[in-house]
Amino acid sequence: MKKVAVFGNAGGGKSTLSQRLAEMTGLPWVPLDSLQYQPGGSEVPHAEFKAAHDELLQQEQWIVDGFGSIDTVWERLKVADTLVYLDMPVLRHYWWVTKRFLQGAWVSPAGWPEGSSLLKGTLKSYPTVRLCHAKLTPKYRDYVAQAKATKQVYHLRSLKDIETFYQTVEDKTNVATPKTES
Repeated sequence: MKKVAVFGNAGGGKSTLSQRLAEMTGLPWVPLDSLQYQPGGSEVPHAEFKAAHDELLQQEQWIVDGFGSIDTVWERLKVADTLVYLDMPVLRHYWWVTKRFLQGAWVSPAGWPEGSSLLKGTLKSYPTVRLCHAKLTPKYRDYVAQAKATKQVYHLRSLKDIETFYQTVEDKTNVATPKTES
């Protein structure tokens, strides 16, 4: 586990899991939003984002979470030696998008771009959940099923799966397991 791609639908807990995984393993965590958005929330030009993404993939170790863009997600999944696919029930994604917004009044969400509007991001996330579930989820499921032959794959579909994943990492690293939020 040196290059870890954490991916899935919006509001799936990717950044929360990635941050905890980084704490447990000592691997550097890079939320894609930090490459794709400037402080304040404006998008970095795609060519600039793509160059930063390509440079990141050349590093020896990383945990990267997020989508980025259709042309970068598949590159990242190909380069990663470990895939963590958060594939929660679609209603959980909607709940976690809402929960992130509500809690964001007190604490900035993990990996959220500095100064970026949580309201705008939340409103954008709701239709993204639906679109991702319809368009990308079937492709992601097919990809991870095939990738199991050549990569370490964790296909997490429930809170219990997340807890089991943390326990597996703890057993390998000898670090205490963090508690999963529902």
